[in-house]
Amino acid sequence: MTFIKDFFNYVKVYSKYVDFTIVITYVLLSLIGLTMIYSASMVVASKSDITGGNPSHYYTRQIVSMILGYGIVFVMAYFMSGEFLRNKYFQMLATVAILLLLIVTVIFGTEVNGEKNWIRLAGFNFQTSEFFKIVTILYLSYIYDRKKDRLKRLEWGHLAPVGFIGMCTMLVISNDFGTGLVIVGIIAGIFIYSGISLRFLLKVGTALSLAAGAVGVIIYLIKGSILSPHQSARIDTFLHPFNDPTGTGYQLTNALVSISHGGITGTGLGNGIMKLGYLPEPHTDFIFAVIAEELGLIGVIVILVLYLVIVIKALRYAAISKDKFYSLVCMGVAIYITFQLFVNLGGISKLIPLTGVPLPLLSYGGSSFLSISIAIGLLIISAKHVKKEKLTEKGEI
Repeated sequence: MTFIKDFFNYVKVYSKYVDFTIVITYVLLSLIGLTMIYSASMVVASKSDITGGNPSHYYTRQIVSMILGYGIVFVMAYFMSGEFLRNKYFQMLATVAILLLLIVTVIFGTEVNGEKNWIRLAGFNFQTSEFFKIVTILYLSYIYDRKKDRLKRLEWGHLAPVGFIGMCTMLVISNDFGTGLVIVGIIAGIFIYSGISLRFLLKVGTALSLAAGAVGVIIYLIKGSILSPHQSARIDTFLHPFNDPTGTGYQLTNALVSISHGGITGTGLGNGIMKLGYLPEPHTDFIFAVIAEELGLIGVIVILVLYLVIVIKALRYAAISKDKFYSLVCMGVAIYITFQLFVNLGGISKLIPLTGVPLPLLSYGGSSFLSISIAIGLLIISAKHVKKEKLTEKGEI
């Protein structure tokens, strides 16, 4: 009994450092996601041999992921120190481990929907690239925090961390372009925000543009086209999805029909039509289309506002933190959520070509949910540090 009492006293004392706005928003989004996963998947699951005809199959599995995710966030919020995350040996272990996992995935990974980005561990499918996003944020934040006194100098050594992470990213892009695109966004965002000299950034940008142009010319001279037939088909589908609505444009056209069907107020929870065999995998990458149809524009706006709360909180802590490591971590989390949200919604709404990434906290998927949960945990740890900075300045601790 004494242990339980001490535990609750500890939680009570340290709760003053936890930003509960972030926690509540995270829980709300995940609960909305759980509800929509059940609505979107119950018909699909009841007709699938894989699920044994159980309409609650995906729903119950997502609950397991949520329990694990909530546990991770709680432990990170109350029992994990940011100093542990910036420890040299932890950083070495994390980067080596993720590199080995990416290599194993490329060689021995399981192919799902044409993408070989899964490995099976302890009876569970594990998407390595989702956790590589977290390692990318931590590694770049750690390195550029150590380099903070030299970032205004024009040193090409500033590119070394990006080069290492970039090589790992190529392993991801080779099998999962959408996730690779999100990681590239995280890398670019942290690199630019790190405080590196503007002149150096312009030099890097110019060099990359010239290199990309040269590679494009070489590919064109060798193949007669810069894009592969598969890539050309994707772009053509993006530009003219209704030219082949039952073939290459099937996913996008049905997603657009689903979104338009919802109107302002939606058809009502559970009353969507497009999930009944018209919309492929409605509980995963296309769950936004189901949300738009059943909850309408009002529901979509509420969800976007909840995302905005987390992103604004992350940007605010990035701006006011006096510790560069935590500032970069917050910026990395903000970019992660924003960029993944843009890639998913942009693809489904025909703003950009479809790439196939899950909607953070709303799409079905254990790896995606746990990755986002860890990112939220990192944000809470950084927020705790900022709050302690403020209290120390006031002489209250």
